[in-house]
Amino acid sequence: MKALLLNTCVSLSETKTPLAVADVPVPFPADNEILIKISACAVCHTELDEIEGRTPPPRLPVIPGHQVVGTVASRGTAVSTHAVGDRVGVAWIYSACGVCPACRKGYENLCPEFMATGRDANGGYAEFMKVPAEYAIPIPTVFSDTEAAPLLCAGAIGYRSLRLTVITNGQSLGLTGFGASAHLVLKMMRHSYPDSPVFVFARSEKERDFARELGAVWTGDTSDESPEKLTAIIDTTPVWKPVVEALKNLAPGGRLVINAIRKESGDQSCLLSLDYPTHLWMEKEIKSVANVTRRDVAEFLRLAAEIPIIPSIQLYSLEQANQALLELKQSLIRGAKVLRIN
Repeated sequence: MKALLLNTCVSLSETKTPLAVADVPVPFPADNEILIKISACAVCHTELDEIEGRTPPPRLPVIPGHQVVGTVASRGTAVSTHAVGDRVGVAWIYSACGVCPACRKGYENLCPEFMATGRDANGGYAEFMKVPAEYAIPIPTVFSDTEAAPLLCAGAIGYRSLRLTVITNGQSLGLTGFGASAHLVLKMMRHSYPDSPVFVFARSEKERDFARELGAVWTGDTSDESPEKLTAIIDTTPVWKPVVEALKNLAPGGRLVINAIRKESGDQSCLLSLDYPTHLWMEKEIKSVANVTRRDVAEFLRLAAEIPIIPSIQLYSLEQANQALLELKQSLIRGAKVLRIN
């Protein structure tokens, strides 16, 4: 089969082709696995972090891609949950051990043996992939393959972030940064918590305008003070300054949820400006988001189908994956970038 391989971590400022086109054997599913004929795989910022070495080291060589949609081509002898021809999706969670204390409590995202799709196991920049059957999620019929793919990361992690705020209808939410995940959170808020005002902090006037179009009651710059103290805030940025700025806008007992796989190390000087009474006193909380669970993915897809959330997409062939990644690096974004395969 045809696949794109990451053989070594490298900066995209040094090469325009970090991934190599290769012919590799079609994987054979084990007893508990299914083989998926891939039809679409969305391109994510996390792939840039993997390629450029900002995440835990990937298993090399590896086929990237963790927003995968396709149909079951074959299944192992122990699989009864999926039939050949079923349409399924694979997200960032490829597998977990299932027996550790975290897994038994439903926190498989915190499993010490957590495996990430496209980092620790081959992903969706290919014509086929295999995955443990229990980690393949049914795709609602309302979505086409290419529409469903980009929901499997930004949507699912946004859904988990919103869950971790533990807000109820009528309580206020702030969003710091307004990219792929945050704008989906705002859509979820308008549907699930219609009486909750949403406040958006973003550097770009274009992003602030977009937030108001989607229903934000107020928008401001990252360093602005909101007109009222907020019950919860979700930070989706890769830098530290918005964390410090967000804390001052929390109400007593408020919670800041950091939805980011990394924070830029060169930006830590702003942490020196933390003032305990301003930023942390009055029982304010900080909670990070790590990975996603199968529950997050399945519940979000059902919610997205109910709303519905239909993403804007820009299509590429499998062979154009390097081009899509380079455009993502250069912020040349017109909707979600999706590789159309098979």
